Amino acid sequence: MAAKDGPKLVLYSYWQSSCSWRVRFALNLKGISYEYKAVNLLKGEQFTPEFEKLNPLHFVPVLVDGDVVISDSYAILMYLEEKYPHTPLLPADPQHKALNLQVASIVSSSIQPLHMLLTSKYLEEKVGPQERLLFAQTNVEKGFHALEKLLKDIVGKYATGDEVYMADVLMAPQIAVATERFKIDISKFPTLSRIYESLKALPEFLAASPERQPDAVK
Repeated sequence: MAAKDGPKLVLYSYWQSSCSWRVRFALNLKGISYEYKAVNLLKGEQFTPEFEKLNPLHFVPVLVDGDVVISDSYAILMYLEEKYPHTPLLPADPQHKALNLQVASIVSSSIQPLHMLLTSKYLEEKVGPQERLLFAQTNVEKGFHALEKLLKDIVGKYATGDEVYMADVLMAPQIAVATERFKIDISKFPTLSRIYESLKALPEFLAASPERQPDAVK
């Protein structure tokens, strides 16, 4: 379903960015069409004057919806939820809504920033690639232990039941990155592993995956 009453949305994205991946996943779940504009972080395209006008922090993703520019994945998801409420990312029940927001916050604030490109590059320069990897693994697993405890008693296919919500949107790319890039054994987290098995089969998730993006390096 295309965005209503306005031009097509534009998403500035980098194929390997987990933050961009979560937004692509959400857009697909909501059935919102968008134009993909690649920003090559390895080539420094995030530092061009044109991109700096969109996000002075030089991070992706950035969503442009007409005159609205949003440069944070969490804020983008909340904006999509408010403006395009079909296929909601948050449940109506206050308790389940709070649980989704808590999971989203753990991923976006306590896990992902500790292994982002700038952090990883800085650590590798200071202490070497092995210590950089160990730092990422330690902090990702710490976050996963918290998520495991938070969700272990939830019954259903996905993080907070049988519907895909914001918790899933943030968790699925994070787990994929953890297993593929940081070689974390997700089987140590049976609840997360079960949820991920359900999520990774979704066509909306697969379509948002890095290797299917137009800027993917084959």
